[in-house]
Amino acid sequence: MTADASLKIAGLYQNLVKITDFVTKWARTARLNDRAMYAVQMSVDEACSNIIEHAYGGEGKGDIHLRCELLDAGLRVTIVDFGRPFNPQLVEAPNLRAPLEEWGAGGLGLFLMRQLMDEVSFSFKPGRNELVMLKKRTPPA
Repeated sequence: MTADASLKIAGLYQNLVKITDFVTKWARTARLNDRAMYAVQMSVDEACSNIIEHAYGGEGKGDIHLRCELLDAGLRVTIVDFGRPFNPQLVEAPNLRAPLEEWGAGGLGLFLMRQLMDEVSFSFKPGRNELVMLKKRTPPA
């Protein structure tokens, strides 16, 4: 197996399973433990769901490009879309102490990704949005 692989897939909710299968394969190859693998699965699923809903404004309006790279420290996942950009700095962290009915719309997914992954970064160029997430391998106890 090579040190990296790419997947280009239509932005459809039904393709989230194929996306999860792709990153799970690479998380296993990177020798991530079950907890780290789950973090990658959840974070990528959330990011791709947000791309479909927010960047593209619905299903079938654009492709999602994923790249998984094996690193000495773990796994880096890069997700690229060509939809509307957003500014993650403008997304407020949810107040987790507030009652659920007081939580506003949005922000929880970004918060979740930042909690689950070791590094999360965004870059935006005209017509191109890129999210890079890193999950480090936990040394055996």
